[in-house]
Amino acid sequence: MYYQFYIYILQCFDGKLYTGFTNNIERRINEHQKGLNKTAYTYKRRPVSLIFHQEFNDVFQAKAFERKIKKWSVNKKLALANDDFDRLKLRSICQNDTSSAFVNSEYIPKRLRG
Repeated sequence: MYYQFYIYILQCFDGKLYTGFTNNIERRINEHQKGLNKTAYTYKRRPVSLIFHQEFNDVFQAKAFERKIKKWSVNKKLALANDDFDRLKLRSICQNDTSSAFVNSEYIPKRLRG
């Protein structure tokens, strides 16, 4: 039997993003819109808009991808949703001060320079 699984990103009324997993995207989006669960993240942030979804045939791949993108920044998720792969690649580079991209090579011992 063939199953479909979906990872999706919703943009909430307040601009926040929600990432989820389902086996029925239409049903799940309707559940978010109707506010069936008063404790849900999206309940007080309705209406929501579906800005991205990806279909998977393998539940393990789908759940792994969901876990991965839940950790992403808002900018990275928006780049994915907008098919902006250049921006997505840029957002994937470590941006903090300790990143090797920001270390001056003169401070790295010669034996360790590439």
